[in-house]
Amino acid sequence: MMQAIIEGIKASKLQAISYADFMEKALYDPAFGYYMKYKQKIGKQGDFYTSSNISIFAKQWAKFFVSLVEANVTSPVICEIGGGTGQFAYDVLTEWQRISPQTYKTLTYIMVEVSPYHRTLQQERLVDLGVRWCTSIQEVDSFKGIVFANELFDAFPVHVVEQQDELFEIYITFNEQQQLIERAIVLENPEVISYLQKQDLKLKYGQRMEVPLAMKSYIAEIGRVLQQGLFITVDYGYTNEEWCETVHRQGSLRGYYKHQLISNPLLYPGDMDLTTHIHWDGLQSVAAENQMETLLRVKQTTFLLATGILEQLIDHVDLDPFSTVSTHNRAVRSLLTGGISDAFQIAIMGKKLEGYHDLFIAMTDEMRHASL
Repeated sequence: MMQAIIEGIKASKLQAISYADFMEKALYDPAFGYYMKYKQKIGKQGDFYTSSNISIFAKQWAKFFVSLVEANVTSPVICEIGGGTGQFAYDVLTEWQRISPQTYKTLTYIMVEVSPYHRTLQQERLVDLGVRWCTSIQEVDSFKGIVFANELFDAFPVHVVEQQDELFEIYITFNEQQQLIERAIVLENPEVISYLQKQDLKLKYGQRMEVPLAMKSYIAEIGRVLQQGLFITVDYGYTNEEWCETVHRQGSLRGYYKHQLISNPLLYPGDMDLTTHIHWDGLQSVAAENQMETLLRVKQTTFLLATGILEQLIDHVDLDPFSTVSTHNRAVRSLLTGGISDAFQIAIMGKKLEGYHDLFIAMTDEMRHASL
């Protein structure tokens, strides 16, 4: 992978490539990219954990999806993007079948998965559940229903800018020791400039920030695919106001390697996950440009409480901390008290859902009152 990146740098006009191009190569190169390799990425033997692999999390979403379909808010079509191991889809489908067998008979479930490794895992796990697969969003025919993405946009390539005496874009080149290093070049990319202007993002001296152009174009594709219904995304990120706080002045681009947070994203290319916090204001404004209105954005913990996750707690007198019931209840609490859920938010955006705004306003009010 390192040699492929260096060859790409040598072939470039500037003898340097943008962070977006570097991340695209490091994460999605067909031969060497992190997500394209046949290796475990999620879980104890991988590099990071995700809430989608917790069955209780998926069962709560199944209940929510069923409520929307039974209330005729959306059609029974779910398109999940970036489904990882397929555990979330498996738990949603099995729980849906249990709680609403009638609507389950009409359900269409589509998986969009770019990773051959994860696609193989998904197909093995979901072989008897009638799931359809696409390798990209471009392959999905337009439909009415729900587009669901959990921790999707945080793995998208980003451009990186930094304010000094002028506004620079940070590029990647290499030194005499064949090590990847950064190089600052005066910002000229018109799309990056346009994004910063539209979002009214004015960086302070010494401040660095990621610019999510790939997220912008992908949301446009979601807008094309979704005729009518809901676009739901779960992720971690900041508002424009939060991005300008001193604590975030160095940006958020980081790596995860064997469950260790790596501050230098240029280490271990192809062998390390790369992630950034997403731009919530940017995501919502781009969604609005594609006819998807934000109906709700709340913390994941608040959403889970408001949709009744505490009902999944099981009364018991078993003192064994490793019993099935104790493990189950501990998993419920882990989604609510620190760790995996603390930083996550859920945004629900609707397209052509006139007449259902009151439902989501009521839901928002209920969630405002939900607390631990």
